[in-house]
Amino acid sequence: MAPPARTTPLVAALCAVLLCSLLCGVGLGAAGVSWAQVLRYLGAGLTGGTLAPDEVAPYTIVWQLRFPRALLAAVVGAGLAGVGVAVQALVRNALADPFVLGISSGAAVGANAVLLFGALGALGVWALSASAFASALLAMALVYAAARTAHGLTPLRLVLTGTAMYYGFSALTTLMVFTADRGEAARSAMMWLLGSLSGAGWGSLPIAAVAVAAALARLLLTAGRLNALAMGDETAAALGVDAGRMRRELFVIAAAVTGAVVAVSGAIGFVGLMVPHVARMLVGADHRRVLAVAPLLGAVLLVWVDTLSRVLLAPVELPVGVITAVIGVPCFIALMRRRGYSFSGGA
Repeated sequence: MAPPARTTPLVAALCAVLLCSLLCGVGLGAAGVSWAQVLRYLGAGLTGGTLAPDEVAPYTIVWQLRFPRALLAAVVGAGLAGVGVAVQALVRNALADPFVLGISSGAAVGANAVLLFGALGALGVWALSASAFASALLAMALVYAAARTAHGLTPLRLVLTGTAMYYGFSALTTLMVFTADRGEAARSAMMWLLGSLSGAGWGSLPIAAVAVAAALARLLLTAGRLNALAMGDETAAALGVDAGRMRRELFVIAAAVTGAVVAVSGAIGFVGLMVPHVARMLVGADHRRVLAVAPLLGAVLLVWVDTLSRVLLAPVELPVGVITAVIGVPCFIALMRRRGYSFSGGA
């Protein structure tokens, strides 16, 4: 379903901003690579052009490190923002985000098993993502089993169950960090828990990109039913929407995308909470508009946040989640104090 016409110029502008942001994300960094070189190496990577022997090192920095990392930041930002919209409609709670279901803390258990104890070492570079995603799916199954009743999934039970699971998995993660006997491994685990794209590469991009693209496409197709669901089960039923079935579908989508992006980026907070509200402030509460705008806003935000994480204290890299919190807290407070904005979903 296409977004309404008056949203189209904003979507086009955000697409242009995203392209510029990606270019800046590739061009900025601790290693001194000129803009002319960046454009040349991107062209060479896209077209298979030839390089001189002394260009191999800067080409590797641009094409193998920065470019896939910038793309992955955009994918993760879009996924978190889009799923944030879905989760807020799913549980009808303005404070909900993709992590309220407990999936991210479940993924953290699997990731820490690899970082701290070397689990799934036979999978090599895929061990971290595979373990995090598998534990995210297990967390999804546990939350679903605990929250489901004879009447299906209800918003309150989902929030309460997800919150309880979050604390349980977080406690297990903390225990794993404290019992690990390798200091550097514990530091890596904490870095992952706060969000990091330092492990990004071409291998980690396809699965996350496919999961996010498929989820966003499905959410756009169901935007009308999301509008009905956000108004309550009785209203949804009057409009011909099966609220129980819709809630189960949204739960699976949110859990799958959260697991996929957390597996490659760690737990990055505030994007899924803040960006949907900013999108509603710009285009209103209609989910057709919000779902057209929020993923682009999330992508732009996370590309710049990841760039800042690399350059602010270079060569030391900051956790991405720290910067999103520094940006998100004052922005969210300012949004709360803004007259005319309703956290029930209207602008």
